[in-house]
Amino acid sequence: MKPFRILTAAAVLAAASIATASAADISGAGATFPYPIYAKWADAYRKETGNGLNYQSIGSGGGIKQIMNKTVTFGASDMPLKPAELNKAGLVQFPTVMGGDVPVVNIEGVKSGDLKLDGDTLAKIFLGEITSWDDAAIRKLNPNAKLPSQAIAVVHRSDGSGTTFIFTDYLSKVSADWKSKVGANTSVEWPVGIGAKGNEGVANNVAQTAGSIGYVEYAYAKQNKLTSVDMINKDGKTVSPSAASFQAAAANADWERAEGFYVVVTDQPGASTWPIAGATFILIPKQPPDVEAAAEALKFFAWAYTNGSQMAEALDYVPMPASVVAAIKKMWANAIRDSAGKPIFMASN
Repeated sequence: MKPFRILTAAAVLAAASIATASAADISGAGATFPYPIYAKWADAYRKETGNGLNYQSIGSGGGIKQIMNKTVTFGASDMPLKPAELNKAGLVQFPTVMGGDVPVVNIEGVKSGDLKLDGDTLAKIFLGEITSWDDAAIRKLNPNAKLPSQAIAVVHRSDGSGTTFIFTDYLSKVSADWKSKVGANTSVEWPVGIGAKGNEGVANNVAQTAGSIGYVEYAYAKQNKLTSVDMINKDGKTVSPSAASFQAAAANADWERAEGFYVVVTDQPGASTWPIAGATFILIPKQPPDVEAAAEALKFFAWAYTNGSQMAEALDYVPMPASVVAAIKKMWANAIRDSAGKPIFMASN
């Protein structure tokens, strides 16, 4: 096996040629949301086993498209496909970790925790209805913050993105205007703002643009030392983004009973709940065209469930509970089979 190559969007074309070099290589493509933890797992797995994989961090929309076209071993998406979509495409899906979308800002003199927003105000900013940082709605929520009379520069994803799905799903739940005018999907018609590719692109754009606001997976906010915004959740409580508040959001999720592991955990109740949380998913064919590569991919994720929890927590992702992992491994054995109907991989534990 070749070593892991965890790739940014800029390296997609190079990765595509590498991925076709050997039929035995495991190849994956999709979400940038889990990129930091997949990179960390990949490096540890390569050191332990010598086995490798190509992963193209191109956004959930691209990952769904590639697995539908069967040009990769697995796709990765932060927007789960509904059971009917999975059945139609001959796919199964399973969650790997949970995390949170975080609004991030670049306002001089404002640091993480200084600014809080509620869902309605956040929606109005991204609708272009609130255009200045000293708007009365923002000042009402932040009476002690030093808010400049500065235009708000909205930054959003330009690519098909599960991070966008989580963010817009939340806004659709808290704002009737957002739901009717924009809606929730991996790609939407943004009313205002500048588009950037990947979580990396949004993080870089916010870091470089005074007066900006964007949304990224929390690991990108931390790694890029961006200023995160606290949120007022469904219970009316102000919460900061953290592994604990992401875990609180996932507390009501009934994974084992959810057909196709279809669970969306935005705007959940609970005093300590982060409202813009979600899981990230792997998509793989029920009958893979390359059985060897698919078995190797499942072996990697089985290793990650067993050995990767501490690495995930270090990046403020939430590992899947043991009961969910057991259900996922049972699904692998029952649903992912070769042309003779035999399971392609049986997890040992």
